[in-house]
Amino acid sequence: MEKIIELKKLFKKYDLDGYLIPKNDEFFGEYVAEEEDRLKFITNFSGSYGFALILKDKNYLFVDGRYTLQAKRESGKNFNIITMPKLYPYNILKSNKLRIGFDPKLYTQRMINYLFKKKKLISINVNLVDKIWKKKKVNNISKFFILKKSDTGQDSKSKITKISRIFRKKKIDYQFISAPENIAWLLNLRGEDSNFSPIPNSYMILKKNNIINLFCNPKKINNKLKKKLRNVKIKDINEIEIFLDKLKNKKVQIDQLSCSVFFKDILKKNNMVIEQIDPTYYLKSVKNKIEVKNSYKSNIYDGVALTKFLFWLKKNFQKKKITEVSAQNKLLQFRKKNKYFKFPSFPTISGSGSNGAIIHYRANSKTNKTLKKKEIYLVDSGGQYNFGTTDVTRTISFGNNNKRIKDIFTRVLKGHIAVANFEIKNSTNGHKIDQAARKPLKQVNLSYPHGTGHGVGYFLNVHEGPVGFSKRNKTKLCEGMIISNEPGYYKAGQFGIRIENLIVVKKINKSYVFDNLTMVPIDRNLIEKKILNTTELNWINNYHEQVYNILNKYMFGADLKLLKESCSKI
Repeated sequence: MEKIIELKKLFKKYDLDGYLIPKNDEFFGEYVAEEEDRLKFITNFSGSYGFALILKDKNYLFVDGRYTLQAKRESGKNFNIITMPKLYPYNILKSNKLRIGFDPKLYTQRMINYLFKKKKLISINVNLVDKIWKKKKVNNISKFFILKKSDTGQDSKSKITKISRIFRKKKIDYQFISAPENIAWLLNLRGEDSNFSPIPNSYMILKKNNIINLFCNPKKINNKLKKKLRNVKIKDINEIEIFLDKLKNKKVQIDQLSCSVFFKDILKKNNMVIEQIDPTYYLKSVKNKIEVKNSYKSNIYDGVALTKFLFWLKKNFQKKKITEVSAQNKLLQFRKKNKYFKFPSFPTISGSGSNGAIIHYRANSKTNKTLKKKEIYLVDSGGQYNFGTTDVTRTISFGNNNKRIKDIFTRVLKGHIAVANFEIKNSTNGHKIDQAARKPLKQVNLSYPHGTGHGVGYFLNVHEGPVGFSKRNKTKLCEGMIISNEPGYYKAGQFGIRIENLIVVKKINKSYVFDNLTMVPIDRNLIEKKILNTTELNWINNYHEQVYNILNKYMFGADLKLLKESCSKI
């Protein structure tokens, strides 16, 4: 509460009635470095999405349905927790006279319009949280690096040519690429500026004649890398404002999703600004044949690690004390045994019993539960490999005999199978698939407060647009897209269930189908066979046969025996 009081003292100096604090930093990535996590500093909320609205007399923390329980636990003492889309800030700020301040480097115009409609906010080029936060200096400067063509399947030159062709058709002079994930893809460049994604924090200006200016910390690019980036002009990131300010009478396209209000305001003073979604997002979402081939490989490696971990749990949870934290640490040890593993693709969700109902739960010393008999355990995790990104969830039973849990688990499985077997047509999009996934739960008046699937990057962000399975997603599916398939159900205070595989859109003859990338057994002990129809029974048996045929060469002794049992026919 002391931090909030200190922040509110600044309201008078800047003539404000309130202040906005987002989760993101100026690069709008999903995962923020600890030293840039202003939202956590003020609210104690550790989830990956949310923002705070601090008023003189009230404090609000806005999250989506994935984080409601977590936000109440971490921040409910000092904040009113608001779940969107039930309420938005514009619903709370009924008066147009309130002066709400925000840092223009941390918000896009699209975000402001979405959250506040026509209410005017006050742009302040000083971050008020930074004014009261004595940050620790971070001296570790990790270097950027280039991926091999054998791992990317497409060189940077052809990607730049493709994106430039799109801009030329629109008669655009400059494209300001402000999303590091798109720069990473276009240049086949990676970095370590996030704990969970190999993104290179930077900005890029692409001129219509293919001249590329890359703005970054110059210490992150050594001489060897400079030679590989011979067609790229490397500039200090501190020069970006001056460069943009010097552009005059140009047609400049910016990205709606990642270009801040701050940069937009600089550009629109002297130029014609076109605000659209950067087409790189879509190009990046369609993986080429090499990327798909390598994704199969990285998911097999990941499946070996996770399957061995699940077998270890089953064998040891009654013999020794295993907690949520020690379990996730053990899983990391299994992944690290593979030489191609780099680091986790997101914070592992390791939830036993009631903690499994917290959708994006993060175990810590205060919440850490011991894994117990008769409970179910949910683990959602993934890895970044030299040639792929993984994301998989399994819910497993420790001798649970609760009929209701088994019934619900089986309905979640039915939804999962409905996605995997969905007949893809020209008109197929994420909205239709999301409906199919929810149908088995809807029949017994149950649902889940998150989308059914998200796009996945290639050794990049584990959550990648524009494709996904959700109520609002209308992106057309295309060969090579990798998406998660993850229906679930969560009973607050009791249990959580989710089954997640990564799937890829594959062309067979003239038809398109989903093919499983994830190879990990689904717990047969939680399946109520009589609820499954013949098609669904065939699917689970065929899936397990495939898992066994692929993983058996990596298993020995007791693990091989458990694999055979886990993959036997129902």
